[in-house]
Amino acid sequence: MKFPKPHTLEQIANLIGCEFIGSDDFPILGMNEIHVVEPGDIVFVDHPKYYDKALESAATIVLINKEVDCPDGKALLISDDPFRDFNKLTEHFKPFRSSNAAIASDAIIGEGTIIQPNCFIGNNVSIGKNCIIHSNVSIYDDTIISDNVTIHAGTILGASAFYYKNRPEGYDQLKSGGRVIIENHVDIGALCTIDRGVTGDTTIGEGSKLDNHIQIGHDTVLGKKCLIAAHTAVAGCVVIEDNVTLWGQVGVKSGITIKKGTVLFAQSGLGHTTEAGKTYFGSPAQEARSFFKDRAYIKKIPEILKKLKDQ
Repeated sequence: MKFPKPHTLEQIANLIGCEFIGSDDFPILGMNEIHVVEPGDIVFVDHPKYYDKALESAATIVLINKEVDCPDGKALLISDDPFRDFNKLTEHFKPFRSSNAAIASDAIIGEGTIIQPNCFIGNNVSIGKNCIIHSNVSIYDDTIISDNVTIHAGTILGASAFYYKNRPEGYDQLKSGGRVIIENHVDIGALCTIDRGVTGDTTIGEGSKLDNHIQIGHDTVLGKKCLIAAHTAVAGCVVIEDNVTLWGQVGVKSGITIKKGTVLFAQSGLGHTTEAGKTYFGSPAQEARSFFKDRAYIKKIPEILKKLKDQ
């Protein structure tokens, strides 16, 4: 998430009430999670296990809960609670905006696009040309939809990320200030949910087709010409490359990559990065050929035991 204009290290420190290490006028351009940071971004870290990863990332400003040696060319924001202060920045730069209209006044809707009854189109939403948005679709703020997109009834684009910190008093949610981006020629079935990024974008690539009842988690990037069948759930921060097929009731763990051309058979549970062009099945998923070969051996166990007994 980029700020509307550059800020200085001192200005950001004053916004969240924390100390800093670095030049007062050190430039800050935005804030992002660690997997999408760029130079000029703030990244937060609140556990020693991840200090090195944050300090060595592309981010040039680290919001951290302990004073540490500052790498050359970077700056630190020292906070007693980086999670809380990252939320403060999200609320400052991307505050919730209420709406009292079914279609926000600043929403852009392209020529030839049809919006069916009872839809909600939020603030700063852009919808391209020749789209069909069926009834009871909710499109939250800042969503971008390209041309020739079809979205079926009851689908929700842009809900908050499922991202929580466990505190003694209960779970604290990390605020979502990112977007959903739907590229050209995408079809989305009925009753799907696609969560916005925490600070970045959740993207559905050109030509991809989603069946009904599908969940796509925050900051996931779905490639071009992918097929996803019903009841599939993809966790946050997953990279799904082009021409991937996920059949019904597949579950995908966060933070992995599904390589180009991968196929997952129905009811598979995937917890690791795949190899390009291979087919997987099972939970935990393994290469389908190996899975079926193993099953064939298992079926022979009674026969083998009987032969051993008869000897």
